Amino acid sequence: MKKYLLAAAGVVAAAVMAAPSAVGASAETSLKPVTAPAAAAPAAEQVTAPVSLPAAAPTRIRTVRSGERVDAGQGYTVWLTEDGKHWAGPDGFENFRSVVDGNIDRSHPGVSHQSEGSEAGVFHSGLYYGTRKAGRVELTDAEGHKTVATLVALPGRSDWGVWYAHTGPSKDSPAVALYDRAGKLLADLPARTF
Repeated sequence: MKKYLLAAAGVVAAAVMAAPSAVGASAETSLKPVTAPAAAAPAAEQVTAPVSLPAAAPTRIRTVRSGERVDAGQGYTVWLTEDGKHWAGPDGFENFRSVVDGNIDRSHPGVSHQSEGSEAGVFHSGLYYGTRKAGRVELTDAEGHKTVATLVALPGRSDWGVWYAHTGPSKDSPAVALYDRAGKLLADLPARTF
């Protein structure tokens, strides 16, 4: 009986240590076998149990007023108006992505992606739309590293909002996925190599 309690304690400890410890931290979920320490059972009786890490928790959506400037870090600023997403980089040049010009279909969940960067890193941002139940936007690079984006929306939980994140320098564009609050995939964009 003792060996099973020790094995269970090892599994719980491994799951706790594998969980991300901060909002916005890289979060990877996987199914990995965990082997109890040798002291828990003789080598012939080692217990291996699969550990399924829980889905990442939904990201808190920051509500902002129309036109309110949000410091997105590293010299970038984003703001929302009823017409769409605006952003500016360290160079001060302003950009715009409309939600009313017909280029996105807000009747179905979707996600868009724009990025700009340098050898110091890349700023990613985009729209999420077609749902009032957005839970998180996650970027996945070619090596499988995940970055959880920050979400911003106008008051009233409209059917669209903005996401942004920073990653290290890369010549490739990461995959982008939109999940609902329960962790169900709603929409995604595949990674691209340039």
